[in-house]
Amino acid sequence: MSDGKIRRPRAETPKGFRDYFGPEVTERKAMLDRIAEVYHRYGFDPLETSAVETVEALGKFLPDVDRPNEGVFAWQDEDQDWMALRYDLTAPLARVAAQYRNDLPSPYRRYAMGPVWRNEKPGPGRFRQFYQCDADTVGSASVAADAEICAMLSDVFETLGLGGDYVVKINNRKVLNGVMEVAGLAGDDKAEERGIVLRAIDKIDRLGETGVRALLGAGRKDESGDFTKGAGLTDEQAEVVMGFTSARRDTGAETCARLRELVGSSAVGAEGVAELETMARLLEAQGYGSDRIILDPGVVRGLGYYTGPVFEAELTFEILDEKGRKRQFGSVAGGGRYDGLVKRFTGQDVPATGVSIGVDRLLAALRAKGRVDADTTGPVVVTVMDRDRMADYMAMVGELRQAGIRAEAYLGNPKNFGNQLKYADKRNSPVAVIQGGNEAEAGKVILKDLILGAKIAENATLEEWKDRPAQIEVPRADLVAAVRKMLGQ
Repeated sequence: MSDGKIRRPRAETPKGFRDYFGPEVTERKAMLDRIAEVYHRYGFDPLETSAVETVEALGKFLPDVDRPNEGVFAWQDEDQDWMALRYDLTAPLARVAAQYRNDLPSPYRRYAMGPVWRNEKPGPGRFRQFYQCDADTVGSASVAADAEICAMLSDVFETLGLGGDYVVKINNRKVLNGVMEVAGLAGDDKAEERGIVLRAIDKIDRLGETGVRALLGAGRKDESGDFTKGAGLTDEQAEVVMGFTSARRDTGAETCARLRELVGSSAVGAEGVAELETMARLLEAQGYGSDRIILDPGVVRGLGYYTGPVFEAELTFEILDEKGRKRQFGSVAGGGRYDGLVKRFTGQDVPATGVSIGVDRLLAALRAKGRVDADTTGPVVVTVMDRDRMADYMAMVGELRQAGIRAEAYLGNPKNFGNQLKYADKRNSPVAVIQGGNEAEAGKVILKDLILGAKIAENATLEEWKDRPAQIEVPRADLVAAVRKMLGQ
């Protein structure tokens, strides 16, 4: 039985999601606009696809195809077809490349930016909706396409003011396949061991050589006593794999020479080394030295998915983690060649290569370095001293806007003037415009510099504050020019 109370919805963000307010949205847009400029300069076209794809089209990108609503937000439409919010920006690209293959140029170069959704357990800094920023070339088998993506990624960081604070690392899946072959780990029956080896190599920064050797052998027990099963390699096999992880040398040529030794007579391994050599040569010809882009066999992230060159961009400056310990900022972008992309739709192999930038992580890095280049200043606020003269105030706002100045009239209750200035403060407003009856009769307006005023208020004496050098009176006709001057325009 109802007790007559109205059940009101709880005003809270759904679990695993978050809201983005003015300055954050402005900063993100400014960053993405600058990235888009670089992509555009390289000849890539923008592409916007629907947030929804059929589950069939998403296909192998799902963690568990047998349960179509696991890992994604999925539902059945009126025709009983399964639909889902896109999981990444690559699956929609595969569908577009297949659907419009007769209309699109080949190779097709596109970039895409937007939110993606994952129905996974959220955690600290891990949300169910997040932004991605991808660039891909579909239809070129040349490693020049891979080298170009790496050069473009480097240019993105330079453009964002992170020169000297990043490195783009390149590896090749074929080289690792060759090393696995030499170590006796080729073939379908060794898939499980290969998976363990890949995950072990990926943890070398965290576990060190001893920890990785344990995972390559019988297994490893961590500090909490949890045991992780190893790949069961012999010492000789483990030695080949460990040689691969430490194959990086001072120059690309020396690294490739070491890798040639490791892949021995493996044809696929030799092919991978040759591709790395070509990429190094192409990048060097464009002036990308080892201060920006390096060959690094330690890059194995996501190698199960890629078929050739792989790359990862790391930010090399230090930040403090939650426990106050220093650590490198780490990876903010990754990608590589994935030649099986469109085959699911057409039955034909279509070569493709691309990169994905983690937008939230990159924006956090720019904030940490003080390199966010976005104007998050609020609008000039025209205060209302006399509600009968609203037309005069709106005329001022109109003049400021026509001059390209962000402005608004105070539209709350004008009774308490102090509340109007508090509002301007909350809006991060740089200037307040004030005109009471006396000023109107004299044909004047008062401009209050709120940014300077706040600075003075922080460390001013009472006499200095009363003097109020952050406030001036100007003729009404000079409103726009005086505001411009106060804003430093």
